[in-house]
Amino acid sequence: MSYDLIIENGILLTADNRQSIHPKGLLCIRDGVIVYAGPRDQAPEPLNAKERVDARGGIIMPGLVNAHTHITMSLFRGLADDLPLEEWLTRHMFPAEAAHVNPETARTGALLSCAEMLLSGTTCFCDGYFCEDAVAEAVAKTGMRAILGHGIIDYPAPGVPDPKDNVKAATDYARKWMGKSGLITPSLFCHSAYTCSPASIRQAKKEADNLEILFQIHAAETQFEHSQSMKEHGLSPIQYLDSLGVLDRNTLVVHGVWVDSQDIEIIAKRGSAVSVTTHSEMKLASGVAPIPAYLNAGVRVGLGTDGPASKNNHDMFREMSLTAKIHKALSLDPTELDASTAIALASRMAAEAIGLGAITGSLEPGKKADLIILDTNAPNMTPLYHPESAVVYAASTDNVRQVFVEGKCLVRDGRLTSMDMDKILAQAKILEQSIGGKGA
Repeated sequence: MSYDLIIENGILLTADNRQSIHPKGLLCIRDGVIVYAGPRDQAPEPLNAKERVDARGGIIMPGLVNAHTHITMSLFRGLADDLPLEEWLTRHMFPAEAAHVNPETARTGALLSCAEMLLSGTTCFCDGYFCEDAVAEAVAKTGMRAILGHGIIDYPAPGVPDPKDNVKAATDYARKWMGKSGLITPSLFCHSAYTCSPASIRQAKKEADNLEILFQIHAAETQFEHSQSMKEHGLSPIQYLDSLGVLDRNTLVVHGVWVDSQDIEIIAKRGSAVSVTTHSEMKLASGVAPIPAYLNAGVRVGLGTDGPASKNNHDMFREMSLTAKIHKALSLDPTELDASTAIALASRMAAEAIGLGAITGSLEPGKKADLIILDTNAPNMTPLYHPESAVVYAASTDNVRQVFVEGKCLVRDGRLTSMDMDKILAQAKILEQSIGGKGA
């Protein structure tokens, strides 16, 4: 039996349902798919492979899955910080997008974010933004796995100047990318219930269902949004979306901070998933999403970073660490949301939340070989008693040494193999001069 790739001599952290860890682990990969993942001494012989990678005692784990972001917004990183969400959006982001987002800039922003994500150990992400066709073209060249949602909003938007065309433009994009790439899955993304009419939301969900793709929507993010929804509809944001009939298993609710037990029960009953972006939600003073309550109710939850204009980076290691800690602090219980759960929220559970759980998110036979290797021969990783604890509370992006998607090495020894970093940075800096302080 011959394999394309064998990864050996490492601690195998599978992030499977059993949270299996193998101190002397081995991965065998053929045609981009994991054939064996387990202890070295139980692997089927002979272990022949075209290529062997020595993990050098490092941690072999699933590539991280970013369950919510807006990658083009890397171009607006730091443009407007320390502001309430409503002011940040209406006075800064919307004007900046109108002035500067087009297919060319979308490609540059997408590549900048993809480079950052790969170097920090993320192999898969779920995006939503404008000019998403250009984004998809850029992402397809990187080798990353992604769900890419075309943004829908009832205002003139980049690439869709007439709001009457918003759902049609998004649907046309989705049809174009259906089956076009094995790594890219299209999606439809309504910005929110306060920027999209009931008709737009219903129609977008209908089109998403027809194409059997994910429907995304920001919801229950801020106290202001909750108050406005109660005032206008007499319903919470979640109850309002439920009244429109758009909550089901193929719906991803983004943020879900301002919810009560009834809202959580609705989400659980409908089978919808929630993407939580702890750093961004805290930075915008939106609050903290009740992840333990969601999990106790059986809701699928995944962690994301949000766009770099609000969270400022795509660091999923920080996201795991902060999420675990904030829930301990809020509950006054140090056992709340332990390290293994935090890892699952950024890998297997995130993949399940965005509908890719059968493909990626854990290192198991039959899943795609999307994985990373962390260097443990570093001061911050020494000594190493518990791998999961080290990943969540000690590791940083600097420890990411190798990154693979479908068995293809996209980062080797901390350097990108398929992207020209100097060119991407040069293009981004040109745009920085153009954008300048406008909108800030």
